[in-house]
This record gives sequence, C-alpha cells and structure tokens, in this order.
Amino acid sequence: METEVPAILRARETIAPERFTFHSSRMRMTHVTAEQLKAMDGDSDRCAVELSDAHVDVLGYACLVAIMSMGIGYHRTAQERLHLRTAENDAPAPVVTSAGALVDGLHTLGAKKIVLVAPYLKPLTATVVDYLTHEGVEVLDHTSLEIPGNLDVAAHDPAALPGIARRLDHADADAVVLSACVQMPSLAAIGEAEQLLGKPVVSAAVCTAHQMLRRLGLPAVAPGAGHLLSGAFAETPLREP
Repeated sequence: METEVPAILRARETIAPERFTFHSSRMRMTHVTAEQLKAMDGDSDRCAVELSDAHVDVLGYACLVAIMSMGIGYHRTAQERLHLRTAENDAPAPVVTSAGALVDGLHTLGAKKIVLVAPYLKPLTATVVDYLTHEGVEVLDHTSLEIPGNLDVAAHDPAALPGIARRLDHADADAVVLSACVQMPSLAAIGEAEQLLGKPVVSAAVCTAHQMLRRLGLPAVAPGAGHLLSGAFAETPLREP
C-alpha cells in the first residue's frame, strides 16, 4: 500500500492536475497467520483516529486478508466503523478497504469469473476464495505461494507473477487478480500480464487506488496500472456498501 498506491497516484499526476500527500499509521503484523491478522484488525480503530488527525480526505485499509478472515462481508462493517472513528474525531473521511476494493473493482470490470494469485498459506487463500464467491465472483483457479513472512511477501519478485498466472486455468476467466494482497508487489507486471493473458489484470492495490479516487470524486485513471485505471471506468458510479 505504501509503495504501489502512491506510485499509481504519482503516475496520475503526469496526466491530471490533482496532487496528493500520503500519510500512514501501522497495525503490527509480522507473520500472516489468523491470530496475528485478528490482532491487527483490532488495532485499526487507533490507526483511523491517528490518520484523521491529519484531516485526510480518504483512508485506505491495507490488509485484504485481515478483513476477509474476520468473516463474510466484513469489509462493510470495517468501513462503517472506521468512518465513524474519523467522524468522532471531527474529521470525517470515507474509508476504502482493499478487500472491499477488490470486490468492487471486479464488479466494475463485470468480472464474474476470475483466477487469482495469492501469497498466503493455503487455508488463508481458501478464505479469500470463499469471500469472493459470496460476493458473486467465481474463482475458477488460484494458486497459493505459501509465503508466511510479511517482509518476504513484500520481497517477492513481481516479474515472476505473469508466468505464475499463465499456469492457471484462465481460459474462461473474465479477469485475473495478479496479487490478492497489497503487500505483494505486482504493479510493474500488470501491463505485461495483460498482454500475455489477453484479458484485464488487476491487483488489490490497483483496485484500492481506483476506489480511493472514486471516493474522492475524481476520475479514476492512471497510466501503467492496467485496464481498470485506463480511463474506461474513470467515472464509474460508486456501489452501495
């Protein structure tokens, strides 16, 4: 989140007048386990209050699987609760979770069938698949890279992702999720993957940037971030929570 979302918005600054500042507050998590993810989510209220001290215009919750592991549809609960924290601090701001953004991004593309790449251990990837299925997105195939360390997830080479995605059974997929985790870098490989696979390719970070721009009331367009941010969906109406 702290690298790819700013990179997307900086790229947007080359074609649009708006300028952005970035502010972070951290929830601790070193190993991607159910226990640490639950503890991490419990710290999100503090982070929302800290960020609203800066009177930010939109908040992004960066951990997709922390949200999805809390139960089906939980992104709606988290977004509402964290928005309330900002309002209580006299600095109300919309909240975008990467989990909700991935759901909304896939619906924006009209993607009913997808394949996805996740860095998680297999049980957590299964949680992601179940979550998306409940949201009306069928996961035809997926792969778990089974990387338990959070820093190791961040160090995964994005250049390997197009080849990994190509090995999935993607022929009938409407779209490909190249990284179902904002911690695993993929932005540099989105364009290559779209050319290789011949269909829209997104990531949790790309979808988060798209939804943040729409919550700001700005055209959701940025060069180098794939079909979702190409301009084809720049003015897509926001979906109801």
